[in-house]
Amino acid sequence: MAAPMETGRHFGQWIGILFFLGGFIPSATALIEGLYCGTEICYDVLGVPREAVKSDIGRAYRQLARKYHPDRFSSLAGETRESAHQHFLLIATAYETLKDEDSRRDYDYMLDHPEEYYSHYYTYYRRRLAPKVDVRIVILVTVVAISIFQYYSWWASYTEAIAYLSTVPKYRIQATEIAKQLGLLNKTKEKGKNRRSKEEIREQEEEIIRDIIKNKIDIKGGYQKPKILDILLCKIVLFPYCLCAYVVWYCKWTYRFTICREEYGDEEKLYIIRKNMNMSQSQFDSLEEEQRDTLLERQLWIKDNYEVYKEEQEEEMKTKMALDPRWKRYRRWMKNEGPGRLTFIDD
Repeated sequence: MAAPMETGRHFGQWIGILFFLGGFIPSATALIEGLYCGTEICYDVLGVPREAVKSDIGRAYRQLARKYHPDRFSSLAGETRESAHQHFLLIATAYETLKDEDSRRDYDYMLDHPEEYYSHYYTYYRRRLAPKVDVRIVILVTVVAISIFQYYSWWASYTEAIAYLSTVPKYRIQATEIAKQLGLLNKTKEKGKNRRSKEEIREQEEEIIRDIIKNKIDIKGGYQKPKILDILLCKIVLFPYCLCAYVVWYCKWTYRFTICREEYGDEEKLYIIRKNMNMSQSQFDSLEEEQRDTLLERQLWIKDNYEVYKEEQEEEMKTKMALDPRWKRYRRWMKNEGPGRLTFIDD
């Protein structure tokens, strides 16, 4: 008899613990305080059934709002101004909950599934804390702002490059010769009433030289003339077209050079060389024609030839660094007084 009594006592203890913990678990049938209308049902607050349409909900809200609005409150039986104000806030909350279809659907789901306690909290605060502005508008404004900044920064770099080239004697002499041949510099030295000061003539000549450099010199790479099609917004808009064009190009490339075994042309050879060198199109375009011819002569589109060329370049770079006095000083400093040593030598 001792064993059954002992078992019954333990079972009673577990039952007591479960009842004790049950006091901390939210009731599955109770409304949640702090969500929507709290412990009140929003439909009961407005005095409408759950099947009520949007027009009935709006009509009920307007009637109750006129009755409990603080500006129109006179005196109701058992109501003070403060209680009427709280009642009006509850009415407004009920209306805000039920007027929106998505919010009403979430609220009805909470009434039908009260056991999903934490899920209702998440749904409620996700909707309340969500941005009021459409995310698509935010993304569009961000992309436009980035595109404008990108375009003007490129223009600043391009203008800086033109200003620098106008100070280089090589390009300045060429631009001056072209201006003389076109007779543009003679117009700046007119006599008579239209005669200008030396500073004005100098400024006008500088402007002419810069215009010639802009038109005659092909600047490539990071300082090339900006194009509208290169900004982010245009790239996003044209992405479907570019993707289709790339698929068509890739299919043609595979058919010509993989299936039909055609020989590469100069354009295809340069493309493979650029890919082997991991260079962007703008970086590759900035190379001189002599450098491109050298790459073609070395047949660097062939992988083995490129590996040999790469090792030669690495060895050449090592030799230059070994002979560079600045690199020698750096290595000497790393050996004697590098970041791993503590010294007390006066500067």
